[in-house]
Amino acid sequence: MSKYITHWAVAFITAIIMLSIHYGDSTIVQTLRLKQFDILQTTDQPIVSQDIGVVAIDETAIEKYGQWPWKRDQLADIIWKLREAGAGIIVLPILMSETDRLGGDTELAQALAGNGVVIAQTGTTSVNRNAVPRGIAKIGDPLPYMFEWPGMLGPIPLLGDNADGVGVINTSPEIDGVIRRVPLLMRIQDDTYPALAVEVIRVATGKPSYQVKEAGGGIEAIRVPGYPIIKTDPNGQIWLRWNKQFETISAASDDFTSFAGRTVIIGATAEGIGGMIASPTGPQFNYIPAAVTLQTVIDGDQIQRPYWALLAELLTTAIVGFLLVLLARFTPYYIVGGAIVVFSGGLAYSAIYAWQNHLYLLDVTLPVLTVLIVGLHAVFNRFVSEYFQKQEIKKQFAGYASPTVVRLLQENPALIKEGMKKEVSICFSDLRGFTPLGESFGDDVKGLTKIMNGYMDSITQPILDADGMVIKYIGDASMHLHNAPIEDPQHPKTAVQCGLDMLAAVEKFNENVIIPDGRPPVGMGAGINTGLGYLGEMGSTLRHSYDVLGDAVSTAARIESKCKEYGCLLLVGDATYQRTKADFFYLKIDDLAVKGKTVGITIWTVLDNRRPAWRVAQRKHEQMHEAYLAQEFDDAIELCNTLHNHFDGKMSAYYDMWIERCEYQKTQDLPKDWDGIFIATSK
Repeated sequence: MSKYITHWAVAFITAIIMLSIHYGDSTIVQTLRLKQFDILQTTDQPIVSQDIGVVAIDETAIEKYGQWPWKRDQLADIIWKLREAGAGIIVLPILMSETDRLGGDTELAQALAGNGVVIAQTGTTSVNRNAVPRGIAKIGDPLPYMFEWPGMLGPIPLLGDNADGVGVINTSPEIDGVIRRVPLLMRIQDDTYPALAVEVIRVATGKPSYQVKEAGGGIEAIRVPGYPIIKTDPNGQIWLRWNKQFETISAASDDFTSFAGRTVIIGATAEGIGGMIASPTGPQFNYIPAAVTLQTVIDGDQIQRPYWALLAELLTTAIVGFLLVLLARFTPYYIVGGAIVVFSGGLAYSAIYAWQNHLYLLDVTLPVLTVLIVGLHAVFNRFVSEYFQKQEIKKQFAGYASPTVVRLLQENPALIKEGMKKEVSICFSDLRGFTPLGESFGDDVKGLTKIMNGYMDSITQPILDADGMVIKYIGDASMHLHNAPIEDPQHPKTAVQCGLDMLAAVEKFNENVIIPDGRPPVGMGAGINTGLGYLGEMGSTLRHSYDVLGDAVSTAARIESKCKEYGCLLLVGDATYQRTKADFFYLKIDDLAVKGKTVGITIWTVLDNRRPAWRVAQRKHEQMHEAYLAQEFDDAIELCNTLHNHFDGKMSAYYDMWIERCEYQKTQDLPKDWDGIFIATSK
C-alpha cells in the first residue's frame, strides 16, 4: 500500500505544480506555446496568392541597372511599367528618409502622384522626422493598448506628400525573435500610424482614416470604412498565417502584364540588400510580413487566440493531471502507460483539429507535459529494471571495453544479444620473453602475477582508448577487435594505430617497471587482419561471452604467430594494408600461405609514421623482393646485407632470416613461373 501512496503523492504534487506553471504564464510557457504555433503552421498547405505579386530587386536587376541603391528615377520607371501593365496598388516598402544624392526624387514623386502607391515609414527609438500619421475614429479608448514608438522616421516631404499612402514597416517579434503577429496600428503619443498592409487597404478603398474599437481590456477590431472588420488581439495585432506564397517577377523584366489587377510589392531580394526576418516557417525577406499581413486580411482567415483559451487549457491540465493521479492510485502501471498515450494523442489531435477547422490557437503543451510528467511514476519499475541491466553490462564489459563502448551497450543491449555479420579489424597479441622473465622470479608466483597483470594493463589501455573491444585474454596473449560493437568507419587505421600504441606501451612498461626491478625486458608481437566476422554472445546457457568468429579471425591469429619467425613486432594482412597504406610506413614481409590455406596473402610490417628518412631504404627493400621473385637470389642477399642496419635496426633479424631463405632457394629447382609464395607448415 505504501508504494501506491508514494506514487499517488508524487503524481498529485506534480499535477499541482504543472497547473501553477501554466497559470503563471512564464517565459518558458510562452515559448512553448509559440513553438507549438510554429508546428501548427507547418501543417498548412502552401497557397499561391492571386491578389498580390512581388517585383524583386534581385541579382538580375542589379546586373541590369547597376549597384544598389539605384537612382530613384529607376524606381519611378518600374512604377510606370506596373501602372501600364494594369497593376493595382503598388507598395514600395523601402525607407526613403533622405534626399536622393543622384537627383531622382522629382521623377519618383511624379510617379507616386495619383498612381495608388504606398511607401514606407519606420518607428524609431529617438528620431521623429517627416512622420505621416493617419487619423482614427475611436470607439472607447484604444490608444493605451497600441504599440508605442518614441519616434517615427518617414519619407522626405516630396515623396510623402505625393504618395497615396505611407505605412509603417516595423514588425513586432515575439520573445524568441520570430515574427508571428503584426500590429496594424501604432502610436506616438496621440498620433496613430497604420501598418503598411492596412494602409494598402485604405488607399484601395479611398478612405481617409480608420475606425478602432476598444471594449474594456483592449482593442477588439480595426476597420477601414467600406471594408470588412478586422478582428485583432487586445494590442491591435493579428496573427499571421504563413502559408502564403507570392508570384515573383524580376525588376529587370519589361513584362508585368501578369500582375494586372493585383497589389504589387517591390521588394529587395538580392544578396547583401535583401534583409531577412525569422518566421515560423523559416527565414523570409523583410518585405514578406507586409505581404502576408495583407493577404491574411484579404482572405479573412485570421488566426484566433480565443478569450476562453486560457481557461480551457487550465481546466484540461487539471482534469488530465488528476485523472492520472487516480489511475496511478488504483490501477496497474500498464493502464497508466496506455492513458499517457491516449491523453497525449488526444490533446495533440484537439490542437490540430481546432487549428485546421477553426484557426484556433490552443496551447496543449502544458497539458501534454502534465500527462507525461505525472505519469512518470507509472514506469518506475521499468527504469529500475533497466538500471540493473545496465549495471550487469557494466560489470561484464568494464574491463574489456572503454566507457564509451560500455555506455553504448547499456543503451542498446541488442548489440551483444543479437548476432550479426560485419567487417571488423581483429588484433592478436602475444608476450615475448616470458621464459626469462618467469625464471627471474623463481618461486615468487605473486610477484610474477603482479608483473603480468601490469603488462596486461599496459597493453589494454590503448585498446580502450581506441574504443576497441577486448574479446579475451589467453594466458599472456590477448585478442581484441575494432568496429564492433561500436561503429568505426576507419577501423583498419584505428587497429594499426592501436597496435603501435600497444608496442609503445610495452616499451614504457619496460622502462618504468621491468628494468628498474632488475628483470629482463619483455616484448610483444601483434598481428592484425581486416575482414568479415560473425559477432554476438556465444557459449553455453550457463556460461557465455561476447565473441567473434570467422576466417578473418583465424587469419589474424596466424599472422601474429609469424611475428617471431620474421623478427617483426607488428604484422598486418593485405586487406588492412590496402586500407591504411597512405597512413603508415609499411614494408612488405612476405607472400605467405598460412597453415590451413592454399591461397597466399601478402603480409606487411608497420614500423611507424617516419616515412621521409626511410624512403631510400624502403625502395631497396622493394628491390630485394623483386630480385627474390625473379630468382636473382644473390642480388637479394646483397640488398639484405645493405639493408641490415637500416630502419634503426628493427629489421635486422628479418634480413638474417631472408638471407637464409635465399640461400635455401638457390639449392632448389624452381619453375620459371614461380610465384614466390611461401607455404607455412606451422601455425
